[in-house]
Amino acid sequence: MHYTGTIWRPPYEAPSLLLEVTAGCTHHRCKFCTLYEELPFKFRMSPLADIEEDLIELKGQSELWPDCHGRRVFLTGANPFVLKYGRLMEIASLIHRYHPAIETIGCFARVTDVTAKTDKELSNLRLAGYDGITIGIETGDDEALTFMDKGYLASDIIRQCSRLDEAGISYNFFYLTGISGAGRGNIGAKATAEVCNQLHPVRIGANMLTIYSESGLYQEIQKGNWKEEEELEKYMELRTLVKKLKIPVYFGALGASNAFQLQGILPRDKEKLLYTLDRITETVSEEELQRYRRDLPHL
Repeated sequence: MHYTGTIWRPPYEAPSLLLEVTAGCTHHRCKFCTLYEELPFKFRMSPLADIEEDLIELKGQSELWPDCHGRRVFLTGANPFVLKYGRLMEIASLIHRYHPAIETIGCFARVTDVTAKTDKELSNLRLAGYDGITIGIETGDDEALTFMDKGYLASDIIRQCSRLDEAGISYNFFYLTGISGAGRGNIGAKATAEVCNQLHPVRIGANMLTIYSESGLYQEIQKGNWKEEEELEKYMELRTLVKKLKIPVYFGALGASNAFQLQGILPRDKEKLLYTLDRITETVSEEELQRYRRDLPHL
């Protein structure tokens, strides 16, 4: 298989077949991100020949374990949905040729990747199997989005994800707890809930900001331009987000960046989640949480 560097995928894509179609990130400017620093290039598309070769290899592996019938492929890379419509359709065609049992195709996407596609193209991509894409919106706080150089604002999230709704493409969000900075956690959480409440994400996954010395954000901190939230404030922020969400959605904080993992279905499990978050802030010290953050070698 043509895998390049560390392969990142959401927890819920564990059963999916992993197919590399891109490596790296087209944006590569988010100040907090270090996920693709190990790559010697910013972004690369996989040749169709490599993709086809990998699909053939996956087919051979599937035949060795006939009881494992994959129904989903997850395209790896920071944002494969940036690929042009024609390229995405070619990839879908290859997938269905070699794996006719595949029903859906997922991947990571940036908000701006949706912008570049017409409504008709989005609808056709859904018919080709693209569904359940994962978007790291990070926050609905425009001040934080601008400072972190995400390349879009809250209004763009609402507009482009509404277009996905219209096309029938389901999507999941990643929220980055702590991205708004010290003293602004609740502001960011409320702004994000306001955005999400206008949309229809299937899942909202929360990760906690962890700052590494090679990041641009670390340099901003050294210059005195930004201050990190304390760990307890991050959990209070997470509580505000859960409380303010009014839509039916799966909510989870399951990644390694979360010292305590939790999940539930909103609104059914809202009170249980709020109780758990209250217990954390009441019984766990700032020192313990900071120790966990310091000792986290990598996400």
